[in-house]
Amino acid sequence: METTLTAEQILIAAEDVFRRFGPTKATVVDVARTLGVSHSSVYRHFPSKTALREAVNQRWLDQANRELADIADDESQGGAAERLHRWLLTLFRTKRRKALEDPELFATFAVLTEENSAGIEEHIEILISQIARIFQDGVEAGEFKLAHIQTTARAVFDATAPFHDPAYAPDWSGPQAEGRFEAVWTLILDGLHTTG
Repeated sequence: METTLTAEQILIAAEDVFRRFGPTKATVVDVARTLGVSHSSVYRHFPSKTALREAVNQRWLDQANRELADIADDESQGGAAERLHRWLLTLFRTKRRKALEDPELFATFAVLTEENSAGIEEHIEILISQIARIFQDGVEAGEFKLAHIQTTARAVFDATAPFHDPAYAPDWSGPQAEGRFEAVWTLILDGLHTTG
């Protein structure tokens, strides 16, 4: 097992360990024990507990980015407004699902994200660039009139923070959450059609 151990196997095991013990109490030895290997085998892939924690967090963020990138890039799935709505709704539903179905791991990611502010800033910039890509398509198709695509993309991301920022997670389980999202979406869409 030790000779075929991959970084992906370690990251999956680390998620499980973080879920059980939390990010502060979990150790590299716990991860190694879960895999049935020595802790030096884990250190061959990740030189420190911090590096392992950052890699787990990055893996989680990358998974979210892939699904959203597919929506941002798929011009065959409707106009820009439809794609933007689907992108924002997917971001909200994905975060909500993780928060409600796996609260221990979601709490772990919230802690890891706070510790790795550079990583989260990079993640946010990727998300904003995806919104901007949708806006660019909308402008080129005459669907939107935007003076500043990047600024507007940041504003939309900020305006929808209650539906993707982990600080708001306690509000996501309420029966009005989807209705509140749709109300904010309507305001955004109205603004996009009148901005010039």
